[in-house]
Amino acid sequence: MAKIGENGLGVFGFEVDVSAKSPHSNISIFPHPSPPPTFAQKKKQMATVHQFFQDNAAHGRKMLAMLIDPDKTSRRQLGQALEVAEDGLADFYLVGGSLLTNGTFEDCISQLKEQTGKPVVIFPGGLLQVSHHADAILFLSLISGRNPEMLIGKHVQAAPNIRRMGLEAIPTGYMLVDGGNITSVQYMSNTIPIPADKDDIALCTAIAGEMLGMKLIYIDAGSGAKNPISSSMIAAVRGAVSVPIIVGGGIRTAHDAEQMLEAGADVLVVGNAAEEDPRNLIEIAAAVHSFQMVKQP
Repeated sequence: MAKIGENGLGVFGFEVDVSAKSPHSNISIFPHPSPPPTFAQKKKQMATVHQFFQDNAAHGRKMLAMLIDPDKTSRRQLGQALEVAEDGLADFYLVGGSLLTNGTFEDCISQLKEQTGKPVVIFPGGLLQVSHHADAILFLSLISGRNPEMLIGKHVQAAPNIRRMGLEAIPTGYMLVDGGNITSVQYMSNTIPIPADKDDIALCTAIAGEMLGMKLIYIDAGSGAKNPISSSMIAAVRGAVSVPIIVGGGIRTAHDAEQMLEAGADVLVVGNAAEEDPRNLIEIAAAVHSFQMVKQP
């Protein structure tokens, strides 16, 4: 597999200096003198993907997830993206979309499992987005909305199939926040997002989710959001719950990432930013992994 920087040329045709430092950090893109154990190595010792998340959060290791929408990513494009992401950038992969029409969901997950030893986790946008090839599925309950189908209805229909597959389901409180435009998830879920400046609503919603037994809280502005989740909202939620916090939507720069990590996010999710320019993924990953080096004793 070609690596970034061979002969000074990246797989996307642009020059990439892998020894370059992030403009937002004094630590290089590959900051670990001794890389932490991979998921494949840890899997021998841990029973679940959820434990993998918990272990990293407990030790202050921030993670970066790459969100793959099968409808927007061909096999060739995914292969190219993985050549970038696998060079120590993405810690795991999320797969899913609000609306899938081309029938490549299963192929996408299979290709990921063939080409990576990192966790492949389903981020479902519908009942049909399940696969026994994945390592786990975020069992999302849209706790910010009031649509009963997204709170419990679809889950009742999906649960037997997920159980038959033996697929690890991670109960996740999903909170949709206004990112400055109407997103696909807002339209498809028929829910109103939490206003971007209502930190108190987000805080109370997260507390309720944790009390209901959610193992993760996912705060999302939605794919293609104009604005990322504010640091004040993340900090408010971080101060109220003990479970790992995932944040996604509108993350385009290393500066965005650093602010979110400082506020208390455990996992950042990028999708569109990486699709638009893979160099964004390199810079954001540098910020994420540099942060954990700076913050860990």
